[in-house]
Amino acid sequence: MKDVMILTGAGQIGMAIARRMGYGMKIVVGDKKLENAQAIAKIMNDAGFDVVPMEMDLSSRESIMSLIAEAQKYGEISMLVNAAGVSPSQAPIEAILKVDLYGTAVLLEEVGKVIKEGGVGVTISSQSGWRMPALTAEEDELLATTPTEKLLKLPLLQPEKIRDTLHAYQMAKRCNEKRVMAEAVKWGKRGARINDIAPGIIVTPLAIDEFNGPRGDFYKNMFANCPAGRPGTADEVANVAELLMSDKGAFITGSTVLIDGGATSSYFYGPLKPQK
Repeated sequence: MKDVMILTGAGQIGMAIARRMGYGMKIVVGDKKLENAQAIAKIMNDAGFDVVPMEMDLSSRESIMSLIAEAQKYGEISMLVNAAGVSPSQAPIEAILKVDLYGTAVLLEEVGKVIKEGGVGVTISSQSGWRMPALTAEEDELLATTPTEKLLKLPLLQPEKIRDTLHAYQMAKRCNEKRVMAEAVKWGKRGARINDIAPGIIVTPLAIDEFNGPRGDFYKNMFANCPAGRPGTADEVANVAELLMSDKGAFITGSTVLIDGGATSSYFYGPLKPQK
């Protein structure tokens, strides 16, 4: 039996973190497209890791529970890397809320019930959660603590309140950050930690979809006019994950780390600030 890492989302960011933190572990990688999970598993297994691919739909509690049950066959779950999700150019409003908001909340909740003492997790949100106007304290608490099966029934998430897919995505990522704060309290009772990473423009296949999508010029302008002057890489996100998931981050839980090359700073106080 080995310590087990659950990796959801067979993409570049998830793989970069798994390669950084998953050596010596059994890694169970789940993705909605089994062929994506198989591709990541082959790359990592060919590099000496021990990876099993599995089909998994983050929008389904049943599918999440099946992934956890499969992972538990190999040992205790000691790490979670949640890098699954859909972007505003890839899915309609309903799917974004069901996958990125509801699904992430369920995953954090269910893994938190079985995570090994001393275990750690990271979930990937987005700088987008920092771009929308502040919610009320009551709304933030609702996103953080509403029972998962009632989340999508919240008034602030109803169709008439969501302007477009980008707004849905922003709400989902704001919810991710608040759920991590609330779940950190529960995980702490098991001696475990959970944190969130909010990346900006990171070059991945998903980001390339955005570059070529209807908001492509917006994204290209964003990284051109952020202080770093460029997009980031998956390995730079893994640098942050390594801190959060290692003993060096032992006093960090319930936090969100923004890693966006300064794009959010520029959005509020620089050339990316929206013109009124």
